[in-house]
Amino acid sequence: MSAANALLKAIHHRLSDDAGLVALLGPDGIHDRLMARPKLPAIVFGEMETRDLSTVNEPGEEHFIVLEVWSQGDGRRQALEIAAKVVALLDDALLVLDGAALVSILRTATRTRRETKTKYYLAEIRFRAVTE
Repeated sequence: MSAANALLKAIHHRLSDDAGLVALLGPDGIHDRLMARPKLPAIVFGEMETRDLSTVNEPGEEHFIVLEVWSQGDGRRQALEIAAKVVALLDDALLVLDGAALVSILRTATRTRRETKTKYYLAEIRFRAVTE
């Protein structure tokens, strides 16, 4: 398993195992993509970029991950509440990866907006992770 896939799997595991977050989202509230008729609120794995960060002695990668929090009914307030929970669970977390080691995972930014076409609210949480 690649370090990027192992990282995504560990993030999904951490989020889906938290009873407080599941209570906010409902069952099956974490997805790989936004469905055509989504049941909101939901967390969706957004874009991910991986860069080589190897040294002469050690292989390594730098991952830039976006987690999207989608909300409809309670709008921005709900999206930010869920985003805050996600950040609390992942920022500087000790995640166990299959086949790789996580050096760090840190939130770099959060951005919110209302999508014009759908009227949904979106909170994008950006993380930077380093694996060896």
